[in-house]
Amino acid sequence: MPKYQVTKTYGHNLGLSATFRQHRTDTHCKFLHGYALGVKLTFEADTLDQRNWVLGFGDLKPVKKWLEETFDHRTLVAEDDPDFNYFMEMHRKGLISMVAVKRVGCESFAEMIYHKTNQIVFEGLRRDGVRLVSVEVIEHGANSAIYYGE
Repeated sequence: MPKYQVTKTYGHNLGLSATFRQHRTDTHCKFLHGYALGVKLTFEADTLDQRNWVLGFGDLKPVKKWLEETFDHRTLVAEDDPDFNYFMEMHRKGLISMVAVKRVGCESFAEMIYHKTNQIVFEGLRRDGVRLVSVEVIEHGANSAIYYGE
């Protein structure tokens, strides 16, 4: 059966400048570091709507807003980070703008964005047959991670 796919990309130039660390590793990734993350969303449908679209990219404005609120100049800290309280104190003192997340890393961010995008878009869109296929989170030109939905 034929399918149509569209992608929406929020590139590195958007400025999703996020800082995080991988506290579970012994590599240099255990230190705070950051990226201007890129995000690529892939949607799919078997048929087009009355405008001949899979979906309108304007429908994704709330997703962009959430991405900015969650990642732009934010320090993402895993809930199980042994220094979580220290990060909370830095947040209270205004030294960082912290977002607590279940896990950190591009794989986890892609999964988190996938679920939030589904919630934001499909609660309002209500178009039968449109699916969010995948979310790719790009650290830089050499590293990215993709999460495929259910």
